[in-house]
Amino acid sequence: KSIPRCRRINRMLSNESLHSPAFCRSNSQASVDSTSMEDFWREIESIKENSMGGQEEQLPAEVKPVDEGELEAEWLQDVGLSTLISGNEEEDGKALLSTLTRTQAAAVKKRYNTYTQTLRKKNKQSVRDVRDIFGVSESPPDDACDNHTTQLGGTEEEKEVPEVIQTSGPVPDDASLNSTTLPNGSRNEEGSFVDPRIGSMSILEAIPDVPVHSNGSADAGQSAQSALSDDYLEKDIPAETEEVSFEVSYSEMVTEAPKRNRSKKSEIKKEDYALTKLTVQKTRLGLTEAGDLSAEDMKKIRHLSLIELTAFFDAFGIQLKRNKTEKVKGRDNGIFGVPLTVLLDNDRKKDPEVKVPLVLQKFFEKVEESGLESEGIFRLSGCTAKVKQYREELDAKFNTDKFKWDKMCHREAAVMLKAFFRELPTSLFPVEYIPAFITLMERGPHIKVQFQALHLMVMALPDANRDTAQALMTFFNKVIANESKNRMSLWNISTVMAPNLFFSRSKHSDYEELLLANTAAHIIRLMLKYQKILWKVPSFLITQVRRMNEATMLLKKQLPSVKKLLRRKTIERESDVPEGVIRVHAPLLSKVSMAIQLNSETKAKDILAKFQYENSHGSSECIKIQNQRLYEIGGNIGQHCLDPDAYILDVYHVNPHAEWVIKPQ
Repeated sequence: KSIPRCRRINRMLSNESLHSPAFCRSNSQASVDSTSMEDFWREIESIKENSMGGQEEQLPAEVKPVDEGELEAEWLQDVGLSTLISGNEEEDGKALLSTLTRTQAAAVKKRYNTYTQTLRKKNKQSVRDVRDIFGVSESPPDDACDNHTTQLGGTEEEKEVPEVIQTSGPVPDDASLNSTTLPNGSRNEEGSFVDPRIGSMSILEAIPDVPVHSNGSADAGQSAQSALSDDYLEKDIPAETEEVSFEVSYSEMVTEAPKRNRSKKSEIKKEDYALTKLTVQKTRLGLTEAGDLSAEDMKKIRHLSLIELTAFFDAFGIQLKRNKTEKVKGRDNGIFGVPLTVLLDNDRKKDPEVKVPLVLQKFFEKVEESGLESEGIFRLSGCTAKVKQYREELDAKFNTDKFKWDKMCHREAAVMLKAFFRELPTSLFPVEYIPAFITLMERGPHIKVQFQALHLMVMALPDANRDTAQALMTFFNKVIANESKNRMSLWNISTVMAPNLFFSRSKHSDYEELLLANTAAHIIRLMLKYQKILWKVPSFLITQVRRMNEATMLLKKQLPSVKKLLRRKTIERESDVPEGVIRVHAPLLSKVSMAIQLNSETKAKDILAKFQYENSHGSSECIKIQNQRLYEIGGNIGQHCLDPDAYILDVYHVNPHAEWVIKPQ
């Protein structure tokens, strides 16, 4: 059944009457497309046959029609701004609003505008006017993304609104986290706090006119334009190596780029080697993995990432449509069809630190044991009877550790790995964002821009999805490393796995499925290619989290904490502790505390080496220190595991009230 369909789709691929493709073909590319797409459609047919062969198919729960206003209300809740809907005095929502960049604020305003206008049409309830929230003259929603110079505060006389933080003036150009800039525009060099509720200007009017840099300052001498290379969004041929900046908001970069170049197509071939090599230059604060931050701070990163992703697409005039989510009621027990969070809750009863479902780790191990060199490992279907038997046994016995893994071969493990992701209640990656990615790819921007959109999507994923995705991409790169023997290239893997990782239970035409297949496969290919940098948290988002934490402390009026900080400063002065001296604690080592004099070249790894030298009396102590990292805890961050190459004096200036602890990662 699949062959005629494959041929029909392949004819579509070579049909020049279709919309302009996002990529340019080389002479050899037609055969690559043909072979890869046959793999895709065979995978689709295999999925259908398996579902018809006795597998219980999960059907979407019945969903009532949702209007645009309700979708925008859901978006506001997902980004942590439920306070705009409820009208309640929520400090976290206010703190988030106070940290937004211009493009992010415009994206929020646009969605809130749509939400309030829909409610007014329905005459459901009285809602706050957008001008009461943002202190702006109401303008058409499209203006927010098409004109980045639109002022967020434009009226000469602003009435004081009790629902939002008020400020007395715009943030100065030299504002930084070292000299804390308060939401009321005042700065306190000693780190003390004042009441943020005085003044007459709304919080979003205080957003600086240049993007926020990762050092916390809005440097007037370096606008987003200067952060761009001259050929940003313009290159026709991918460079051999190109640098990606994590320092400036991606949406600000795109907005500052000349408008005529935003949608300029770049002719990028599909061969693996044609993908631009992207690198990230380490700043003095180092790079941060998603797992290096506390759970509470990562929640804020997710909120900011979704706002930034929406603003990013707005800058291209692309609507990030959040259609009705296909919700499927997952199973409460077993392995297949069980939500990732439920699986992890069960696994953490055995291992509290586990981040990736244990059954998935076992599938990886089985393939790695003997299947990495097996030809077509993820194209083969395996023995249907055995697969069905193992599925039933895993559902019944895995959680009680009674399943016999030694009888399973790598082929069945590969088949069940695909089934595991395909049968999740919701796909590992948000398929509702695919239309926006399709539009972005059809316009053909530079590969770096595609990476930035993907990067934000990954940062917006729930923890369970992001950690699982990272483990999966690491595993697939091991498979691809053996391509010469297993015939599974980067493109083969991405094409075969696309329908399993980005699946939709809605019905689509052949052409719609083709677009979904191409886009999903390309996204997976980008993930595999840029695996080493994709999971790093952008520095500008970490800066915003620091500001959020500072604003939250102000709003909650945590006076005891302030007094404690001031008292500590007084003690330091009385004891003549030099500026730039920190006390590092290592509770698990024999030398549990040490005062460290910082200089401009002191790195985190230097402090670890000093503790290793002081605790080098026994071999067990050496092993301990090798498995530990330096953390900054408290102040304007929850917990941050520092990059070994981070310059600690710079981190100290950004967060002078942090405590410094050495402990296992």
